[in-house]
Amino acid sequence: MILAIDQGTTGSTCLVFDEDGELAGRAYREFRQHFPQPGWVEHDARELWEVTRDVALEALDDAGVPEGGLRAVGITNQRETVCVWDPDTGQPLHRALVWQDRRTAARCDELREAGHEPLIRERTGLVIDPYFSGTKIAWLLEHVDGLRERAAAGRAKFGTVDSWLIHNLCGEHVTDASNASRTLLANLHTGDWDDELLSLFGDIPRAALPEIRPSIGELGRIAEDALPGFGGVPVSGVAGDQQAALYGQACLDPGLGKNTYGTGSFVLMNTGDAPPAPAEGLLSTVAWRIGQRTQYALEASIFVTGAAVQWLRDGLGLIEVAAETEPLAASLQSNDGVYFVPALTGLGSPHWDPYARGTIVGLTRGASRAHLARATLEAIAYQAVDAVRAMETSGAPRLAELRVDGGATVNAWLMQFQADVLGVPVVVPHIHETTALGAARLAGVGCGLWTQTDVQRGWREEARYEPRMSADEREALLHGWHRAVDRARG
Repeated sequence: MILAIDQGTTGSTCLVFDEDGELAGRAYREFRQHFPQPGWVEHDARELWEVTRDVALEALDDAGVPEGGLRAVGITNQRETVCVWDPDTGQPLHRALVWQDRRTAARCDELREAGHEPLIRERTGLVIDPYFSGTKIAWLLEHVDGLRERAAAGRAKFGTVDSWLIHNLCGEHVTDASNASRTLLANLHTGDWDDELLSLFGDIPRAALPEIRPSIGELGRIAEDALPGFGGVPVSGVAGDQQAALYGQACLDPGLGKNTYGTGSFVLMNTGDAPPAPAEGLLSTVAWRIGQRTQYALEASIFVTGAAVQWLRDGLGLIEVAAETEPLAASLQSNDGVYFVPALTGLGSPHWDPYARGTIVGLTRGASRAHLARATLEAIAYQAVDAVRAMETSGAPRLAELRVDGGATVNAWLMQFQADVLGVPVVVPHIHETTALGAARLAGVGCGLWTQTDVQRGWREEARYEPRMSADEREALLHGWHRAVDRARG
């Protein structure tokens, strides 16, 4: 059996897969979100670990895995979120700053205005944005009393969520190449921390950062007190959630791409063994590293998609469960000109506007909660179209089909609308939770249970949505969407 830990933005999912790659057990639990100020988003790192540990044990129990019956553990995680802890006591020194957090927008403006963006784009493949980890670490060093001195003395460690989990599971301070590539601190070409960037982002001590390891291969062994009964099992596969989903979708060859619908949406295309040149509105990133070989990807990062549905539920109280959006959207013949731009934490690819804000346009007396539900689902699809078109404009090959995964793939109305406005088939795999599957596949290859060929052969299609909308209707809808986006900017 392989345990896959999928530590996400709103909850932790753990799945157990058997040697044939079939699902054998699962568990899930949400944890609290903290919003201390507008634009600030935090997690309690201790709660994050405790929920993940409990869910892992529940999944192992659900699968009936006996002591000695676990072969390996794979980890995939919300990326860019920064944790800081005392390496001796294991206690967090501040709440985790979540990837959605925008508190460093002004600092990003300063770096951009000082002319540092070309260097950062060339070294990291990323843009200067609060989304990434570098300015978050700098903020913590500046604002948490005594933290800079602790870090310099080796009494504070920083890491993305994978590092925090591995510390608690194995006692190691390591990360994988895919997660490191999301920090603004790692050189995409050398695969190591970049001293010039560490200095630029506030003299971040290199010793406070984790060692960068391959994504496939042993990164540590489980301590007995971390997962009782499963001590000594290797963590043999780690990747950021979107890279794991790309792997789980078997996009192992250049030109294959996927979209994951989660809290946000993320379109990735495998570009092979060379870092893709930075493209307007897009990111270049490490897909995964196997031994000394690194594969890269082109990425569009969309900040709010599933989180917009969650806002309809928790913020407005318009729905009780996400599934209600499907019949509400289907109850209307059209959107009647109502558009919702869910820039609740700014806009990501291809706009990169941290000052954009959520905007609803086209409201009339006839507008209802059905219009808001439909506008929310449509926005998820429109943002994916913007991402794919940006890739094609950058010179990437036109997608023949879009492989999709994540919670929203159960919404048939949304999947059909996605195919309609994208103009290519949308394909849902047999196992929807490909992020966790990717973590399991990485770990299985890392421990020798599977080969890369097994990963490719194990991918199976479950549903295919063919586009049915006319080109004229598609372009009219997208024109309305882009007018709404213009109103949300800045």
